[in-house]
Amino acid sequence: MNFSYSCLLPLAFCLALVSTLATASPQLQYQTYDLPQAVIYTLLIPHTFSGVVTVAKSPQLATVGEFATQSGAIAVLNGGYFDPQNQLSTSYLIQNGQTIADPRDNPRLINNPDLTPYLPLILNRSEFRRYQCDHNNRYDIVTRNEPIPPDCTLVDALGGGPQLLPELTAISEGFVADQDGQLVRDVLGINQPNSRTAIALTTRGDLLWIIVTQKQPKQGLSLTELADFCRGLGLKKVLNLDGGSSTSLYWDNQTYYGQISDQQERVIRTVKSVLLVK
Repeated sequence: MNFSYSCLLPLAFCLALVSTLATASPQLQYQTYDLPQAVIYTLLIPHTFSGVVTVAKSPQLATVGEFATQSGAIAVLNGGYFDPQNQLSTSYLIQNGQTIADPRDNPRLINNPDLTPYLPLILNRSEFRRYQCDHNNRYDIVTRNEPIPPDCTLVDALGGGPQLLPELTAISEGFVADQDGQLVRDVLGINQPNSRTAIALTTRGDLLWIIVTQKQPKQGLSLTELADFCRGLGLKKVLNLDGGSSTSLYWDNQTYYGQISDQQERVIRTVKSVLLVK
């Protein structure tokens, strides 16, 4: 199965891009894109894949490699947002039809007076979903309050946000706010380069995992640049996940970390939740 890249980005951006492809599974496809300020790693999971993409959470924080060891997964992607101070999720998580994390149970989120005006938006952020529809898996990216399709059962969900495609939803999901034309809230640095994690849907219903890794400290892509990159791939829907120092991917017995410290070392960070390929 071929995964082609049609470059719709600015010319200088495209000319600097060199992609390589490696396949360690007959169905999953791993690819890299070498950009001036970042290396992007992607993992394509075809809709015909015989395995499944599911959600996992650790009682304590763990690396994606540790998640892989504990679960036997062949690939792991860091997932939802969490509070590193109390180690509680700030994203909804559903596993096998059961809610395993609810941000309303996080007192540092719910009882924070600075966040009170944004809570209705925060609690309706976008999430990745896996449905069972007529005994078949179906994946989607929708907001939390989106109804479950008829004749489908919601099996797994992992909250993130904002959506990058078909449009950027940073304001409607409470990540960004402006007042009288002035930016008063930007918790993700949407216009600043950083390491990033995202999950996307293709027009065929395939899944694409994406991580943006830094070449040097303070490099990477802004969310708007990542949206442009994904648009160039012709992706249908794209959901941003927890990025920055959390960005990490386990694949083919190797772990890729997104951020580089000022000491020129890869930042190895533990996370609360992940997506697994099993």
